[in-house]
Amino acid sequence: MPFYQRLGDLPRKRHIVHRDNGTLLTEEVMGFEGFSGLESILYHLQSPCRVIACGEFEPIVREELVPDAHAHRHLKTWDVAPGGDASTGRQLLMWNNDVEISIARPTDDMDYFFRNGEGDEVIFVHEGSGTLETIFGDLPYAPGDYVVVPRGTTYRFRPEGEQRYLVFETPGLITIPKRYRNEHGQLMEHAPFYHRDIHPPTQLHTHRDRGEFAVKVRVRGGYQTYVIDYHPFDVVGWDGYVYPWTFSIHDFEPITGRIHMPPPSHQTFAGQNFVICSFCPRKLDFDPLAVPIPYHHSNLQSEEMIYYVSGNFGSRKGVEVGSITLHPSGLPHGPQPGLAERSIGTHETHELAVMCDTFNPLKLTRFAKDLDDGKYWSSWYENAQSVGDPAVDGDATGAGLTSHL
Repeated sequence: MPFYQRLGDLPRKRHIVHRDNGTLLTEEVMGFEGFSGLESILYHLQSPCRVIACGEFEPIVREELVPDAHAHRHLKTWDVAPGGDASTGRQLLMWNNDVEISIARPTDDMDYFFRNGEGDEVIFVHEGSGTLETIFGDLPYAPGDYVVVPRGTTYRFRPEGEQRYLVFETPGLITIPKRYRNEHGQLMEHAPFYHRDIHPPTQLHTHRDRGEFAVKVRVRGGYQTYVIDYHPFDVVGWDGYVYPWTFSIHDFEPITGRIHMPPPSHQTFAGQNFVICSFCPRKLDFDPLAVPIPYHHSNLQSEEMIYYVSGNFGSRKGVEVGSITLHPSGLPHGPQPGLAERSIGTHETHELAVMCDTFNPLKLTRFAKDLDDGKYWSSWYENAQSVGDPAVDGDATGAGLTSHL
């Protein structure tokens, strides 16, 4: 993050003596890109290297679906069975080498601590509230929050009420788009959010507990569990630019124009070869001839995944809360028939959705196949029939091909 934070007890300078009740504390520099990227410095009661037991390595196994056809898809996730905790309950939908996208409906408390050692995480909270307990302190979250967790952060969810998350994991870095920041890292006036909208940990709790504590670490394409003899949240103080934080989708300030604005105007985060965007309630285009819903476009070098959170989705029929539409590369997509005409003269929208555009193809899991309605690819044709388009009345050219898809 492009601004400095500090919590707890810190010495006057880096790399000098700092004691707690006479005991010399262990200083840990946690940073990116060797010693040239963002970093934070933490002061521990114990050495963070101290381990009393090491479990077996558990490789991650993905069940890839090789589709019979390259087509648009509609995944209905609302009724996915709940289960697991905030880590084990993640059910992978799609992935490539840059990002993994999962859905989770956790029901269990975490009786261990988790650390993603090979990637940053963005967890969109659709339902539920609670506290993300972290080595940097407590981070409260609520519906609509993006919870951003940098790699190497040890954490544990303490949920309150029913939970539903959309989870992004990436081996790259999650950042705020560069065009929103000036050369010093401050968010500029044209940015759709400001530093006041970004919430770091609120309170640091230094745990002095002793006992056996399990820490599960994602690393090298799998999970490694360690057992330590002290509570991992033993930090007395920290400062720097690396820490978990939240940003509410409800604090995103939509950018509107006289005619329709392209999807980059909704960008919220930048990742390695992907972006995350927020579609929020907003006033629509104000030119009297404007068509205020998205124009047709071809994702020639990207794939578009949209998760529908709430509201009325003006360019789509048949989608519902918890739906995911996937528009793969090489195929045009846009509003379904009749909706562009119907939208003319509309002045505002109340939809809420999260979009991820990837610049490399996504692979689907078998779990995703079970959620696919199997007919979304034909919805432009079916909807054209329903609005009486003469081009599709009667027998359709290519009907023989349709019967084999």
